Amino acid sequence: MTDMRTPLGKVRGLGSAKDGTSHFWRQRLTAVANVFLITFFVILVIALQGADYASFTEALQNPIISTLLLLVILVGCLHMKLGMQVIIEDYFHSEGLKLLLLMGNIFFASFIALASVVAVLKISFGG
Repeated sequence: MTDMRTPLGKVRGLGSAKDGTSHFWRQRLTAVANVFLITFFVILVIALQGADYASFTEALQNPIISTLLLLVILVGCLHMKLGMQVIIEDYFHSEGLKLLLLMGNIFFASFIALASVVAVLKISFGG
């Protein structure tokens, strides 16, 4: 079997990281899920437009609405993280900077997801 790597790739030991396909499918899966979830979110925002705080909290205390809103947050943040990861890997060539940005991407997406989930749970449980 012939090795398809370039001589420089052989010296550096670079090759397939065996992660590209799963990353590709996760990004596509979250994109398809976001079509339905963001549609739900837009309808919810339109339905609650002009509502007072009591109406808003009452709507979020519905377990179906709060569960779907949590899915919007989690799937949206995962999709955001995956998209930024591709941008960072493609456009930043300094390995140190790339590693720092990838770590920052994970921390940022995790922080946004956690803060948003806490807010929704606090409202949905009447806090």
